[in-house]
Amino acid sequence: MKVLMLNGSCNANGSTRAGLDAMAEVFAADNVETEIVTVGPKAVMDCIGCGKCAEKKECVFNVDGVNEFVNKARTADGFVFGTPVYYAHPSGRVMSFLDRVFFSSLNADGYAPFRHKPVASIVVARRAGTSASFDVMNKYAGISQMITVGSTYWNEFHALVKEDAPQDGEGLQTLRNLARNMIYVMKCIAAAREAGIVPPVAEENVMTNFVR
Repeated sequence: MKVLMLNGSCNANGSTRAGLDAMAEVFAADNVETEIVTVGPKAVMDCIGCGKCAEKKECVFNVDGVNEFVNKARTADGFVFGTPVYYAHPSGRVMSFLDRVFFSSLNADGYAPFRHKPVASIVVARRAGTSASFDVMNKYAGISQMITVGSTYWNEFHALVKEDAPQDGEGLQTLRNLARNMIYVMKCIAAAREAGIVPPVAEENVMTNFVR
């Protein structure tokens, strides 16, 4: 099994990475492979709603790792999306990145790389804004038929820099428990697959538009 992890910070080795590393250690102890992709400091394009991904089967902006991430997602069994908190919301770069990841995968193949797979978001802040950011990050899972995994508290911890993370014992414990729950869900999905239990097929899409 493999978990694809996204570091939504411009800092490849900062506090967000500390949370992902804490989970990666738990995954490794159960022989679950992990890969951490960092959005990084380079410019990330916003989704402009051009719809070209429906024709090209990938995002038209092939410059910042979005298409590569979607391709990696096809062989992943689970996901962790991590973000620092900026002004009580996720980093702008991780939102631009994930907007295009999910919009392009919807138009290309109906969220197939992500559909019916477990996912968890984790957030880190110096002090406040974690709950609001956590809520925003979970929206991607809720619209794409993913299985959101919970823990013993909301998936947040506190640190200004990576070296601060060990001081939040409860926060790191929450992430470790989260990783164990993800392993359990992935194993359940694998067992169901072996038993011939297939995921449900959603009804044909109906869009209700109210015009005032």
